[in-house]
Amino acid sequence: MARLFGTDGVRGKANELLTPELAMALSQAAAMVLGHEQIKDGRRPMAVVAKDPRISGDFLSAAIEAGLAASGVDVHEAGTLPTPAAAYLVADLGADFGVMISASHNPAPDNGIKFLARGGKKLDDALEDAIEAAMEKPKYRPLGGDVGRVSRFADAEDRYIMHLLQSLPNRLDGMKIVLDCAHGAASGCSPEVFAAAGAKVIVIGAEPDGININDGYGSTHLENLQAAVVEHKADLGIAHDGDADRCLAVDHEGTVVDGDQIMSIMATAMKDLGTLKDNTLVATVMSNLGLKIAMREAGITVKETGVGDRYVLEGMREGDYNLGGEQSGHVIFADYATTGDGVLTGLQIAARVNATGKTLKELAGAMTVLPQILINVKGVDKAAAPTNAVLADAVAAAEAELGDSGRVLLRPSGTEPVVRVMVEATSQSVAENIAKSLADVVSRELAL
Repeated sequence: MARLFGTDGVRGKANELLTPELAMALSQAAAMVLGHEQIKDGRRPMAVVAKDPRISGDFLSAAIEAGLAASGVDVHEAGTLPTPAAAYLVADLGADFGVMISASHNPAPDNGIKFLARGGKKLDDALEDAIEAAMEKPKYRPLGGDVGRVSRFADAEDRYIMHLLQSLPNRLDGMKIVLDCAHGAASGCSPEVFAAAGAKVIVIGAEPDGININDGYGSTHLENLQAAVVEHKADLGIAHDGDADRCLAVDHEGTVVDGDQIMSIMATAMKDLGTLKDNTLVATVMSNLGLKIAMREAGITVKETGVGDRYVLEGMREGDYNLGGEQSGHVIFADYATTGDGVLTGLQIAARVNATGKTLKELAGAMTVLPQILINVKGVDKAAAPTNAVLADAVAAAEAELGDSGRVLLRPSGTEPVVRVMVEATSQSVAENIAKSLADVVSRELAL
């Protein structure tokens, strides 16, 4: 059987790949691996279950909660909440593990099941493999008073909001902010917390109906947010994705501020405040070269990791660093969260704007974004890319041509049957020409 877990849990079309039967089997296996096998004092394990508002979350959460309770796990049902809220609540409640039902920025027909270990941390590959293996073993079926109980976690959202407010270095009084909630999991809590922090809030994309999540709104569709910020003469705009674990921003002129620029702003802010551990930022190899240049000029070290927020988290834990993220807007503030948190990130950006008296445009301008061209080459043997000598020579020649003013990144995708060719240069035309030339070599050398 192919591995169920991908880069971020188990995902697929709800009721096709992700059936109630699969959800229940996964939850029963997780009850053993993350619950009973970790507990030595004989008590019943405890789990937090949350979901985004897509319609399939109702039957998937019912199946998961049934599987957990039938396996002797007490379930705290947190309802519709962002992924980072679920992670926070696992830690805050002292639960043994958590389950988040969401497909993040994907459209409504998709869904996903993500498990969180004790403390609200993402699972490593070994734990995911152990859950898959446990699905093939006999199920644990306690009787009588040993079965689990399912109870509603009445103050789940309030706990999360209070946690976010306590993270703020200063209030947002006097600011006008547009929030785009992607008709997703942040539709309730994000407007509430920004208003409680003192901002005047204009909200769009916050009317989830179960099938409109990420549809024309959110961090993958910024046009409505850009227009709303300009129309309302707002100081800035914040866009979440469906499960609100990431954040992109828009300045007062309607210009997008991406994850790299957000990290540049926040790393500099934390260095100024003396809170950036070892003056180090953790970012992936896909982050813009402009980020590294800006950080070098600010006296901040950039530690690179593979692509994916789980690898950023690993890099942060290895060095005990407290800030990291991705260009896509997954930004991790380890002092307050165990995963990317789009609401937290938005609050921190707004607080920095208010504290400095500068516009978001001015703050983002400290980093020059170099032109970056990405070509996904399809129909090739991606596994042969690392060992092809002709391709290696072509990459070396491109790197020599760019020198210190650009870079080349060529890598097989971890999630799709493609080879990604990324080129950065000081001009758009140079980046495009070199990227196209390398893509042609990939197509020719690795053709199936």
